[in-house]
Amino acid sequence: MNAQTEPDLDHGDRERIYAYLKDHGPTDYGNVQEATFPQDPGGFRHHVAILKRNGLVEEALGGGLQVVPELEGEEEEFTRDGVEFHVRPARQADLSGILGVLRQVAEKRTYIVAETVAQELDHEGELLRQDDVESRVFFVATVNDEVVGWTHLQSPEIEKLSHTAELTTGVLEEYRGHGLGGHLLERGLEWAGSQGYERVYQSIPSTNEGAIEFLEDHGWEVEAVREGHYKIDGEYVDEVMMAASL
Repeated sequence: MNAQTEPDLDHGDRERIYAYLKDHGPTDYGNVQEATFPQDPGGFRHHVAILKRNGLVEEALGGGLQVVPELEGEEEEFTRDGVEFHVRPARQADLSGILGVLRQVAEKRTYIVAETVAQELDHEGELLRQDDVESRVFFVATVNDEVVGWTHLQSPEIEKLSHTAELTTGVLEEYRGHGLGGHLLERGLEWAGSQGYERVYQSIPSTNEGAIEFLEDHGWEVEAVREGHYKIDGEYVDEVMMAASL
C-alpha cells in the first residue's frame, strides 16, 4: 500500500496558491491574491485558471476559492493473472477517465444507473460532492495509471435516508475476470460502513444477468423486482433492485 500523494502542480507559484487554500479553506479572491501574489494580479488570475482547468481549485459555494475536495485513503496494489492494477480514492483529475469508462460500460444499455451518473458528471463537472443536497464519492481501479473501473456511492442529504447509499460499479470489458470489480466493490462497501451507512443498494435491468450474478456472489440479495420498469430498444425490461447490509 502507498499513501496518497499531493497533486503534482508543476509550478512553484501554483503550489503556493494551492497550499494557501488547503491551509485556510474557502477564501475570498482578494485575500488569496494578497497573500500569494500581492504585486501581480494578472499572474494570480493566470495560475488560478490553470488550477481550475486541472481540477485542483474551484469556486466556493459562498464565493471565493477553495481546493477541490479529495477523498482520503490509501492506494492498494494487486496482481492477478498477470494483470497489475491499483485501487484508490478518485481525484478530480480522474473525471475524464471515469466518464470514459462509465460511457463504455453503459453503451450496451444494460446499466441504466451508470448512464444517469455519467450524465450528471458531464453536466456538473464535479467528481466529489458534499453539500446540503447530496454526498457523492468515487473509487477507481487503474492499469498503467489509466482508469479502467470505478465504484461510486451517492446519498441524498435527507435524514430519513441518511443510513442508505446507492452504489454503482463497473470495469471495462477487457479487464473483467481479474478481480478488479470485486476489489472495487469491497473498497466502496468498506468506506460506506466507516461512514455509518447501514444499507447499500443499486438497481439493474434484469437483462444484465452478469451484474446480478456478480453482486449475488458478493453477498447481495434481490430486494424487489419492478416489472417492465425500463423500456430498452422498444422492449419492456424488469428492474431488479438489489441491496447489501453493512
